[in-house]
Amino acid sequence: MLMIRLRRLAPLVALTVLALAPGARAEKETFTFDKAHTEFDFKVRHFVSKVGGRFTKFDGTIEIDRANPAASAVHLTIDAASLDTGNPTRDKHLNSPDFFDTAKFPQITFTSTKVATKGKDVYDVTGDLTIRGVTKPVVLTVSANGFASDGHGGQKAGFDVTGKLNRKDFGVSWNSIVDGNAMLSDDVDLAITVEANKKNP
Repeated sequence: MLMIRLRRLAPLVALTVLALAPGARAEKETFTFDKAHTEFDFKVRHFVSKVGGRFTKFDGTIEIDRANPAASAVHLTIDAASLDTGNPTRDKHLNSPDFFDTAKFPQITFTSTKVATKGKDVYDVTGDLTIRGVTKPVVLTVSANGFASDGHGGQKAGFDVTGKLNRKDFGVSWNSIVDGNAMLSDDVDLAITVEANKKNP
């Protein structure tokens, strides 16, 4: 009688063991930004053309859930003073209180709050962006470029990110009017390329 009961319980026990076994459930994988292959570019209209720049110092992680992308998350910190427009005089002005005031607000941060599927391998990532101590929600469009081996036993993930924000929302409001025309636009276009490396246990 005992043997019959054990036989009946065996499938249930096996399922329980499988459910608890490592890898039985989808888990988040942590990727860290590859700084040598990641670019944070932005552009602002200057009179009738657009002038670009970038940030060169940053740290970021992506928690990727391949089975359920909506459960993924992004955390980013940028050294605000690392901005580079290719013009030292302009960079000095951008670091001043007229713009980023980097001496007082040295970091720009972004923490995702929601990931929604927009199309095949395309997502709307909503998050809290903090600039000059002001935090506002923004939505970025993220195109996932897939995964690949790095040739050394590791794995990489790639993403293209675009977005637009109003700099005045964050207190970056300096401008100059010349002959009735604003020197700078309020809107800032973002174009970010991310390559990230999987963080192994």
